[in-house]
Amino acid sequence: MTDHPALLLVGSGDRRYREYILAALRPHFRLWLLDSVEPTWQTAHVDGVTVVDTRDPAALAEAAGKLDFRPDGVLTYDESLVTAVAAFAQEAGLPGSPPEAVQACRDKAATRAALVEAGVPQPASRPVASAEDAVAAAEDIGYPVVVKARGLAGSLGVLRADTAEQVAEAFTAAAGASWPGVPRYESDVLVEELLTGPEISVDAVVDHGVCHPLVIARKETGFEPFFEETGHVVDADDPLFDDAALLDQLDQVHKGIGFTHGATHTEFKLTPRGPRLVEINARLGGDFIPRLGILAGGTDPVVAAGQVAVGRPPSSRRVLRRTAAIRFLYPAHDCEVTATTVHPERFGPTVHEALGTAGPGTKLALPPRAYLARYGHVIAVGDDHAQVVADLAAAEELVELHGT
Repeated sequence: MTDHPALLLVGSGDRRYREYILAALRPHFRLWLLDSVEPTWQTAHVDGVTVVDTRDPAALAEAAGKLDFRPDGVLTYDESLVTAVAAFAQEAGLPGSPPEAVQACRDKAATRAALVEAGVPQPASRPVASAEDAVAAAEDIGYPVVVKARGLAGSLGVLRADTAEQVAEAFTAAAGASWPGVPRYESDVLVEELLTGPEISVDAVVDHGVCHPLVIARKETGFEPFFEETGHVVDADDPLFDDAALLDQLDQVHKGIGFTHGATHTEFKLTPRGPRLVEINARLGGDFIPRLGILAGGTDPVVAAGQVAVGRPPSSRRVLRRTAAIRFLYPAHDCEVTATTVHPERFGPTVHEALGTAGPGTKLALPPRAYLARYGHVIAVGDDHAQVVADLAAAEELVELHGT
């Protein structure tokens, strides 16, 4: 592996959800991990580990400077670390987008402002600091509206509101949503025009300003008026790869923000007026979306992210014309988990994986009391799109939840 490019990886995350990323990178790169926790499972995938404050660009630079490992690039897939890593990359002279462009992806209000200035069509949007301000914004924009936390991702703290009373309640829920390491702002909530139509995400890499879409996922949501993400469907040969309007919007969004180099996860609504941006994130997608891309047979988005991080062109997209999909499993009501039972005898022909991910004693609460209260998931992969969808139709019967 001595001829492989050297890649610094910052942050590793939860093994259940992130180990596939390290496993995908390992055959193609020499890896050194900078992490804030002592390593356990990570050591099998990397050449070495340094424990450091991963949110401090100066600490990252100091730790990297002490290594015999001379990196060609740096990569993170952790939402809370992207700004620190961008600043470190710029200071170290490594490939990457300007830190201000990455920050514009982190801050949804900054995203909207940059794209309005660039002339990219956007829904009406206003940052607010109080429930009263939120109601006034909604009255100006017109009902229904979406109320969302300004700095979060994964549809956390995102609600639909149809009345002033609902806007006030949504403001309280959005302002109270949080995630470790994610910054808060003085005007921490956005009120936006409701976009209608199917929602999709595009995992892409950007190489010297050229955007390469690699994985298109069609999103499933639930728990109205919330937009909790309950599943994703990825078709390696999705016709949206050839949709001129979508590709144009994808390109305009990246150029408008000034994102020139790296991996992104961009979400759109396919509205009657054309694709409209929901949000853009300066990292690989979560919810196993890159893994679904790998399973479906398109280009590996993880390896492509590593390639652009070290200044190499991404691999071209290949198509095996398979579908991969995931359903996340939620309890019917708030509960404490006692056990989960997987039933292989109930699997359809395309079921690839069925797991219970919540251990005994885990407390699960549904929105607005908590978010991402998942007790497991089911992944299906196959050549027959309809069969994949059918095999996930009763996913809750494949992983049974026992709780009180």
